[in-house]
Amino acid sequence: MSGQGFHVHGPHDHEVEHVAQHGGDHFTSRVAVLTAVLSTIGAIFGYLGGHSQNAALLYKNEAAIQKTSASNQWNYYQAKSNKQNLAELSITLTSGEVREKYVQEVERYKKEKQEIKAEADKLEAVAKAADQKSELEMHVHERWALATTLLQVAIAMAAITLLTRKRWMLFGVYGATALGLLAGAAGYLHI
Repeated sequence: MSGQGFHVHGPHDHEVEHVAQHGGDHFTSRVAVLTAVLSTIGAIFGYLGGHSQNAALLYKNEAAIQKTSASNQWNYYQAKSNKQNLAELSITLTSGEVREKYVQEVERYKKEKQEIKAEADKLEAVAKAADQKSELEMHVHERWALATTLLQVAIAMAAITLLTRKRWMLFGVYGATALGLLAGAAGYLHI
């Protein structure tokens, strides 16, 4: 409707006005509301799936960092072992005060190696724990992804139901929805 008194209708405007004035088809309205609810739940599941995937990647990154640090410690341990071996060789080749100096070096290297080994073992344990957390988060992500996919299938089936007007297809919508909600619950419960 314009200010000049002209009334222009689009091809679907009459149908929209008719539904607004006289009420619409209850079947269509219910399926449309169901589709909107499923879309909302699916969006939430999609967000949670992305969140769990990001968490898995962060844990995997942490594991890689800790493995690198542990590797550095093992390299340091190996360098100390090489120095210890040279000091032990020097013990057999020298005598007197010089020999005693190498004996003390060997003992110092043994002590340093124990400390380095303890640190490397600790870093490896942290890396292993981060790897396990990453695997758990990926498992949860797969549940969220499955839940989202099943809800998308339910939404598509609802659209087909509206187009074909075959009410029996709602059983497929309800089935896919139920499976999607179960998969979402499994993701939420970390099952």
